[in-house]
Amino acid sequence: MLTFGIVSSKSVTADSEKKKHKVSPGIEVLLKDDKNVLSGKKVGLITNPTGIDSELTSIVDLLHDDPDIQLTALFGPEHGVRGDAQAGASVEFYIDEKTGLPVYSLYGKTKKPTPEMLKDVEVLVFDIQDVGTRFYTYIYTMAYAMEAAKENDIPFIVLDRPNPQGGVSVEGPILEPEFSSFVGMYPIPLKHGMTVGELATLFNKQFKIGADLKVIKMKGWNRDMDYDDTGLPFVLPSPNIPTVSTTFVYPATGLIEGTNVSEGRGTTKPFELIGAPYINSDELAGKLNALRLPGVKFRAASFTPTFSKHAGKLSHGVEIYVSDRKKFKAVPTGLHIIKTIHDLYPDDFEFLQANNFSLLIGNGWVRGKIEDGASVNEIMKEYEDDLDAFKKVRKKYLLYR
Repeated sequence: MLTFGIVSSKSVTADSEKKKHKVSPGIEVLLKDDKNVLSGKKVGLITNPTGIDSELTSIVDLLHDDPDIQLTALFGPEHGVRGDAQAGASVEFYIDEKTGLPVYSLYGKTKKPTPEMLKDVEVLVFDIQDVGTRFYTYIYTMAYAMEAAKENDIPFIVLDRPNPQGGVSVEGPILEPEFSSFVGMYPIPLKHGMTVGELATLFNKQFKIGADLKVIKMKGWNRDMDYDDTGLPFVLPSPNIPTVSTTFVYPATGLIEGTNVSEGRGTTKPFELIGAPYINSDELAGKLNALRLPGVKFRAASFTPTFSKHAGKLSHGVEIYVSDRKKFKAVPTGLHIIKTIHDLYPDDFEFLQANNFSLLIGNGWVRGKIEDGASVNEIMKEYEDDLDAFKKVRKKYLLYR
C-alpha cells in the first residue's frame, strides 16, 4: 500500500516567503523605523532605477507619495534617474514627468551638487545599487555629494544595499593617488567587498570628507551572501550590467575596456563575452582553461557587437562561466585573460589611451609588468602587502558580520 506524506500548506507558504524576502534594504528600514530623520525637512534624492523596495516600487514614488515626506529635488548619476542613458552619455537638467520635480545631473559637466541645486534641500538621501567594483562611478557620485553636503551644512543619509558579489572577497591592487579619476577616486582595491554604506563611512572618516553622515543599515544581510541569497529583485544597475552574474565577472573583464579587445558591449552578454577579430577562439579558450583558474571555465565563442568596439565585425574570443562564486578570483582572472591575449597576439593586441587601462587598474606598473613578460603571480605579489594593509583599515568600517 502506498502512503503519501502531507505537507502543511502553511509551512510551504512560510518557507517560500522566507526564501522570497530575506533582506530588507535601507529604504524599507527607513520607512518602517527611521522616517523621523526626514520629517519636516526638504529632501533631495540621489537615485536611479535600482532604488526600489522589495516589491519593485521606486523610492522616488515611495518618498513623493508619502504625506510625511517633502521630496523637493532629484539627482541622477551616470545613466540618469530613470536609467535611460548609455555609458558615458551626459544627461541635462530636466523636469521629471511623473513627479514634476527638478532632476539635476551629477554626470558630465557637474559631478558635485552645486549650492544652486541644493537651495531647496535640507537633507540629501542616497539610494543606488552598487556592483562592488572600484571602477564604477556611482560610489564617487556619492562621495562628491557627501562633500557638497559637508560644504552646505546638509545631513547626508545613505540607504544601504547589498554588495551583489558578497562582502568577503577583497582583491586587486590599491589605487595609487596619481591615478585618481571618476572611475577610482580613493586608494581602495579593485574589488572592495563593502556595501555602499560601509564605503560611505570609509570615505567620510578615512579620507576626511567629514559630512554629517547617517547610514540606514539593511536588516537580514550578512557578508557571505551574494545577491541571489538576499531574496531581493535585481534591477540592472546600468545598461551593461544586466544580471547578478555580470557583477561577478565585471572586476575581471572590466579591465578589458582599457584594451582593443571587446568587453562584450553591444552583445546580450556584456563582460561575459570578450573577443576581437584577430583572436582564435579555440586557441584562447584552450590556453585559459589549461590554467585551471578556480571557479571559472571558458567557452570558445564568436559574436558581432552591435555597438562599441568592433561594432559590426565578427569577433572571436571566449564566454566566461563562473562555476563557483566562492572560489572565483575575479581580479587574477582578469589579469590572466589580458596577459594571455597579450602573449598570444603581440602584433595585434593593444592597450588603449582612451579608457586608460592604468586608470582602471589604478597604477602604471601592472601594464609594464604584462608588457615585460611578468607572470600574474609576480604581479599579485607586488600588491599583496598593500592589499593586506587595506584589509586592516577596512575592518574598522564594516557594519555587518
